[in-house]
Amino acid sequence: MPSYNLAIVGFGNVGRALLRLLIAKETELRRKYDIRWRLTGVATRRVGWFADADGFNPIALLNGHWPAPAAAAPRNVREWLERAKADVFFEASSLEAHTGQPALEHLKVALESGAHAISANKGPVVHGYPELSALAKEKNRKFLFESTVMDGVPIFSLFPLGLPATELRGFHGVLNSTTNVVLTEIEKGRTFADAVQRAQALGIAETDPTADLDGWDAAVKLTALAIVLMGADVKLEQVKRTGIRELSEEKIRAVRAAGMRYKLVCRAERKGDSVQCCVQPELLLASDALAGLEGTSSAIRFDLDMFGLSIVEHNPGIEATAYGLLADLVRVAVG
Repeated sequence: MPSYNLAIVGFGNVGRALLRLLIAKETELRRKYDIRWRLTGVATRRVGWFADADGFNPIALLNGHWPAPAAAAPRNVREWLERAKADVFFEASSLEAHTGQPALEHLKVALESGAHAISANKGPVVHGYPELSALAKEKNRKFLFESTVMDGVPIFSLFPLGLPATELRGFHGVLNSTTNVVLTEIEKGRTFADAVQRAQALGIAETDPTADLDGWDAAVKLTALAIVLMGADVKLEQVKRTGIRELSEEKIRAVRAAGMRYKLVCRAERKGDSVQCCVQPELLLASDALAGLEGTSSAIRFDLDMFGLSIVEHNPGIEATAYGLLADLVRVAVG
């Protein structure tokens, strides 16, 4: 029965949700997939780097009971992974949209150290997908990142197995939950500031919601999809990007009363040898499937040479992102 030493960088909402899910699914993982695991490495910005190849008590960590610091703490991520004897590394730190660091370096070191690399951080996909994929192949390890777009929905893993010999000509969708919630709350009569606070209270928006409101989060997801699924040579700065700040509250409510809605829409379309990408608020008719999205729901439509395919994720929570990481662990185990 395979046994995996797991190491996690980032023990915020996503990292903690992953650990809870691992505990809840422990029996199922053993029975269905012959997977056993132990947590041998945890690293957080607030608490520091902890590694123990014998494993930590996950319940104690979730309750905030951290082990005593080692006499000589790991000096870097490579030393931390070695002490943890990590078989699988989870990158769940915060997004840095413009460089993907330090998550990109974490994943690179993990693969070099012989661990499978699983990321909930989409920055490394945008800024280092070719390098990380090549390194994973060289080391006979996997680099997986299903939870970076639409949480646990199998977007990336769908294409190699589920849609072989198809050509993806383009796609469009609503991929940012924060702007979806903010626009909906403004439609209900809240001010922009109150709508943002509502999204933060729901645990959807960050303390600093700039990346969401200005379209950076959506642009990163769009770029990741275009690079991986369409083989596009596109850089984040090439995405035409407009956020939702310039929409007035009165206009948002007026079009809603008229049977239309604003949504922050991502679009990618193949034009000859290039792929054109844009993120911007779009005014949608009520009959448009994207217009009906409420709360944290997201949706995407793929335009294939064979047919069109739409996928909707209904009101996911943080557990959905954790599930994407768990699903990638299963993919590592089953090959």
